[in-house]
Amino acid sequence: SVMTPYYSEETVYSRNDLDLENEDGVSIIFYLQKIFPDEWDNFMERIDCKKETEVWGNEENVLQLRHWASLRGQTLCRTVRGMMYYRKALKLQAFLDMASESEILEGYKAIADPAEEEKKSQRSLSSQLEAIADMKFTYVATCQIYGNQKQSGDRHATDILNLMVHYPGLRVAYIDEVEERDGEKVQKVFYSVLVKALDNHDQEIYRIKLPGPAKLGEGKPENQNHAIIFTRGEALQTIDMNQDNYLEEALKMRNLLEEFNENHGIRPPTILGVREHIFTGSVSSLAWFMSNQETSFVTIGQRVLANPLKVRFHYGHPDVFDRIFHITRGGISKASCGINLSEDIFAGFNSTLRRGNVTHHEYIQVGKGRDVGLNQISLFEAKVACGNGEQVLSRDIYRLGHRFDFFRMLSCYFTTVGFYVSSMMVVIIVYVFLYGRLYLALSGLEFAIMKQARMRGNRALEAAMGSQSIVQLGLLMALPMFMEIGLERGFRSALGDFIIMQLQLCAVFFTFSLGTKSHYFGRTILHGGAKYRATGRGFVVRHVKFAENYRMYSRSHFVKGLELMLLLVVYELYGDVATDSTAYVLLTSSMWFLVITWLFAPFLFNPSGFEWQKVVDDWDDWNKWISSRGGIGVPANKAWESWWEEEQEHLLSTGIIGRIWEIILSLRFFMFQYGIMYHLNISNGNKSISIYGLSWLVTVAVVLVLKVVSMGRKKFSADFQLMFRLLKLFLFIGSVGTLAILFTLLHLTVGDIFASFLAFAPTGWAILQISQASKPVVKAFGLWGSVKALSRGYEYLMGIVIFVPVAVLAWFPFVSEFQTRLLFNQAFSRGLQISRILAGGKKQN
Repeated sequence: SVMTPYYSEETVYSRNDLDLENEDGVSIIFYLQKIFPDEWDNFMERIDCKKETEVWGNEENVLQLRHWASLRGQTLCRTVRGMMYYRKALKLQAFLDMASESEILEGYKAIADPAEEEKKSQRSLSSQLEAIADMKFTYVATCQIYGNQKQSGDRHATDILNLMVHYPGLRVAYIDEVEERDGEKVQKVFYSVLVKALDNHDQEIYRIKLPGPAKLGEGKPENQNHAIIFTRGEALQTIDMNQDNYLEEALKMRNLLEEFNENHGIRPPTILGVREHIFTGSVSSLAWFMSNQETSFVTIGQRVLANPLKVRFHYGHPDVFDRIFHITRGGISKASCGINLSEDIFAGFNSTLRRGNVTHHEYIQVGKGRDVGLNQISLFEAKVACGNGEQVLSRDIYRLGHRFDFFRMLSCYFTTVGFYVSSMMVVIIVYVFLYGRLYLALSGLEFAIMKQARMRGNRALEAAMGSQSIVQLGLLMALPMFMEIGLERGFRSALGDFIIMQLQLCAVFFTFSLGTKSHYFGRTILHGGAKYRATGRGFVVRHVKFAENYRMYSRSHFVKGLELMLLLVVYELYGDVATDSTAYVLLTSSMWFLVITWLFAPFLFNPSGFEWQKVVDDWDDWNKWISSRGGIGVPANKAWESWWEEEQEHLLSTGIIGRIWEIILSLRFFMFQYGIMYHLNISNGNKSISIYGLSWLVTVAVVLVLKVVSMGRKKFSADFQLMFRLLKLFLFIGSVGTLAILFTLLHLTVGDIFASFLAFAPTGWAILQISQASKPVVKAFGLWGSVKALSRGYEYLMGIVIFVPVAVLAWFPFVSEFQTRLLFNQAFSRGLQISRILAGGKKQN
């Protein structure tokens, strides 16, 4: 049996979907015409049309066009077509086994398309082939909400029915909600239902009453578990919605099933691992990076995990399960809410803990679609990182750790949660290194140590103080890809691909991914609250707005990147080792690479990211978004306030320990203010604690001034504008007067003002973070409005700091051209017209 979980993804593209243009003027059909020009010409020849307008004028042609487009996307239609090759392969194999010589000479097609009278005969060869295929193969699509879609008249239900009609071997399982009267009460009753197609309608085969709602935990595993009873046979292959299959691979399935009878160690195999062929790596450099990364994992990676390490689990959906073994041991996936976010791997844990054996086989493969846009990739990696954070807390990992021998335990650790722990430790080490350097520089210890080392001629101590920390994971992450390409296509090809990937900035992509993994993994460990993140599987050659990128990466990359940048700037100003520029560059080059990557990679990998008109539109959209007030029912993409509240949701599910850790981690920001204050000219070398106390008085004064302005705007700006202007004038004169006194009497300098900004900006951010962690207390004191206003100011400032370099680069037209070439080199090498897609698919084109 084969089973595919489906919820509400695209089944077959509708006419409107194909013709609908996005904000760049690009429709799906226009995109496909430019990406697959030869296949488009062949399609037009098949339906005997010369112009595109002829296609839209005929309903039959439109239906064929919809299927043509759907078979090039990541749709249910493509998956069903691919999986039904198993049935076709069975019929072909049965024909060769059963047919006489004359029938073989006549050919399979004549037998497969018999006359009507032969079809009715139960003894005809075609009928026998159909019966054998039905007996040996079942395909169940678990379309969870198919019943609701039918009732609401959703076109997806019609498309699913059409698929069942076109592929008679397809069965659809869904959950039916029925209101039944029990005495005087009306209650909802839930049924698992299996249907097939009969005379262009769906016919119910089984209806099984459930004890309650099926969806109590994670949606996808619940969807699989309710439908597993409708599968048949001893083997069950789980196939995801974004997969495909090929006839030549389907012919190998009976060879694969024989592996259940082969000797693979002490225990017979319970899960047969299958490799994947990634079919989405042909357009952009990002898709190519992901394709190579996934290919190396599902081949050389899983091969080593299976043998000799013996720690391969279940990582996705082409694997074949021993159905009898798993159906008696809790099913093929666990569905507890939150903890089983990465539901697939728990099937492997479950199988291994119950004396199962997981193998891997590479002579058969299944097609797999991957995310192709940076935002899609980041959402997927965030989901996996959160899932690994939940695995750390799970009893399955605990039990595996206690039952494995030492070497297998280490193998299990480093190939599951250990990879994410190591990624997080790399980022933490960067922080420790820079904060340690900052402490040495601001406290004067570095100056004293270096002075002593120079006086004594201690070159070793000088070299130790000048040592650097290298964070360059881009090269290391590409090594498995290099080995896999070398094994499959030769090391000359591997070296060429490796060099091209480096030129296309794969190091930037993998360093950016490091930030995604470490952020979401760390946050899940601290606060929990992991949730499923829908990535979408559309065609992504579109410009992503600045505001959307900001919402996506603000907390995971931008805030951390700006903090590291601040550390590097302060160290450059006050560090003693980095007195000359060469030493400073050598000491901090990899850190600056990390900062630039985390701040600007989303714009570098964004189609038309440096096109001037797009940048201007993005700024208008950003201003509108950040100025909008939230409210009940206002989505996060429409108003900053709604997004800001959403970003704190993880603090609602955390316990008191999580809040305390959040506060403790925020205390690091106060180090800037404490250290820099004693280096200002105005402090005149005074090392007394009173200097630090006075700096807090300045902080309180600035906050009070901002509070007065905010209250004045609320009370006077509408009806008493003169009063409000007088208030602002009074505050302005007071501020200028105070600065004048400080400049003349206390020798304040312009450098001191800049240094003060570097000191007080982190302090304000620390206050914000602590206030968010202590939200109930802050609300009780009536200060939440002030916290919100201060946060908006910080967000605006961060947005400007990130936006300005992008806008400056967008002034130069060659930057946009270079970026397009960099991002779509794969397409250019195939002679595709990417520039026309990016420019917009207007009808006259």
